[in-house]
Amino acid sequence: MGSTYFSLHYHVVFSTKERRPFIRPEWRERLHAYLGGIVRNQSGVAEAVGGMADHIHLLVSLRTTHCLADFMRDLKKDSSNWAAEHFDRDFSWQEGYAVFSVSATHIEPVQAYLAGQEEHHRRTSFFDELKALLEKNGVSYDQKYLA
Repeated sequence: MGSTYFSLHYHVVFSTKERRPFIRPEWRERLHAYLGGIVRNQSGVAEAVGGMADHIHLLVSLRTTHCLADFMRDLKKDSSNWAAEHFDRDFSWQEGYAVFSVSATHIEPVQAYLAGQEEHHRRTSFFDELKALLEKNGVSYDQKYLA
């Protein structure tokens, strides 16, 4: 094969430190835009960004050259520093994250899911949401690390 073809899409989820409601509605959209900028600066595509006061969801497309762990480290570090500098000096992300692969045929439903986070969380807690995502994707987990 004379070229490289890929379709690498990931649904990324991570929360604020101690799940504290740091992300205020008045600056949430700026944080989402900043996260998208970090993704673009790393040669990825932020297809959707959503979340609530205590967590973030991203749908990102990455290249074959990306190392997911490095990408996540830089995304969280850069956005944490930016949010602490501009909005809340105590802001930080919790250690760890969840990442799920997404097929190209499921991009639109995941985008809609991220866009509907406020409505979704009127009925479902982040804890229950994360458990459901892990179970739906066949990921084993220890419940003590979800708190």
